[in-house]
Amino acid sequence: MYLTSKHIVKLSSWGLAVLWSFSLTISGHKLILVSANAVTAPSGVVSFNKSPRLIDAHTTFSGTRIRGAIYYFDVELPQDAGEPLEQIVIRQRQGQQDIKFRLDRTVAYRGTHRKKKAPLNIASVTQDPDSQAITIVFDDYINPGTTFTVGVKPRRNPFYDGIYLFGVTAFPAGEESNGLYLGVGRFHFYRLGDYF
Repeated sequence: MYLTSKHIVKLSSWGLAVLWSFSLTISGHKLILVSANAVTAPSGVVSFNKSPRLIDAHTTFSGTRIRGAIYYFDVELPQDAGEPLEQIVIRQRQGQQDIKFRLDRTVAYRGTHRKKKAPLNIASVTQDPDSQAITIVFDDYINPGTTFTVGVKPRRNPFYDGIYLFGVTAFPAGEESNGLYLGVGRFHFYRLGDYF
């Protein structure tokens, strides 16, 4: 393993910038770590310099079988993330029942689910038929220093009570980008008689 340093010039979404970087070679694999921007591999694959954070997950209704709920996921993209965010992937990881969603009712806002600000434009919402992962691609990239919330609408809450976990992964802008797994949003659904 050896470490060298050099100056590089990178054209980012904010214009031309001269940045200090480090070139790190481990077991024949070379990575370029850009200190003031994103982490970029020689192949052009982009990663965040600092991870976004899943700061909250909230459902508007916690009773089983209820229609009309929305599941919100609040995400903070730190000021020093290095790259704007392009997409979020949400995937159910635990629960007694696979929850079905109305993709056309997906929403996104600046701010949190408690303090919604301006709506964010969504370019597309798709669901993988095998993994059931929901991919939300934003029309305009979300810049570092932004807190935002994504709301997905189930057809109804699950029939079975218990804990349901949804994994959240964030992807920086770019054709070749590495997603970062942010953790899980946890929802506890109750039978109506137990909830009140």
